Amino acid sequence: MSDLQAFLLGLIQGLTEYLPVSSSGHLEIGKMLLSIDPEAGGLQFDIIVHIATVMATIVILMKEISWILKGMFKFEWNDETKYALNIIISMIPVGIVGLFFKDNIEALYANDHVRTMVVGVCLLITAALLTLTHFYKANEKENISPLHSFIIGIAQAVAVLPGLSRSGSTIATGLLLGNKKERLAQFSFLMVIPPILGEALLDAKHFISPSAEYLAEHGASTSLSTSAMVIGFLAAFVSGCFACKWMISIVKRCKLIYFGIYCAIAGILVLILG
Repeated sequence: MSDLQAFLLGLIQGLTEYLPVSSSGHLEIGKMLLSIDPEAGGLQFDIIVHIATVMATIVILMKEISWILKGMFKFEWNDETKYALNIIISMIPVGIVGLFFKDNIEALYANDHVRTMVVGVCLLITAALLTLTHFYKANEKENISPLHSFIIGIAQAVAVLPGLSRSGSTIATGLLLGNKKERLAQFSFLMVIPPILGEALLDAKHFISPSAEYLAEHGASTSLSTSAMVIGFLAAFVSGCFACKWMISIVKRCKLIYFGIYCAIAGILVLILG
């Protein structure tokens, strides 16, 4: 992977992580258009740019994160503690998927053609989900409940498939449950921080001291240059900061059906060209 390719893919990750269009799906599309070998540092690069966008989320939502932490350390049952509990509850489904089904999910798109087909189909599913929010209007609830947090967490867990937008799935699910857009955007971005950082820490040991089994399975994935990693990280972080701040404001007033139309077109093109 060249430095220019790393820069372009970093931009794609940063800009699409917060839009309901699937960043993982667009990373795969970007690799396909740039003729990048998926095994040439692909896993390592994906983790690096995902960490970059998590860092962007922390920077943009630092005020909200500080509010939660300060409230928690008062050691009382307050709004901040309830919010933190909802985030923990939302992590349960993706934790279960990560621990027990990660290898099975990765095996679904280990083949290049299968991976492309999965991206195309999942983009169409994302389109359908976003379109559904346009036609179904539930009575709005003031706060996100623990039960809704768990259901939204299930949507996040299912969205590990490339092409199925994590933010689109979680926000759309929350809307269908009757939660407010402005609360969902913030909750959707905050709930992904612990799982991605946790997965990154688990995977980091493979890059620092890879085992024989890991090298046998992902040998080519360690071939990413230092400059490509740094450039990809910076591109994803800077563009992610911009996109996160922009997306929070746009979700409050924008109809998700427009993103649904985009995902439908992208999915059809991927299936045709793939």
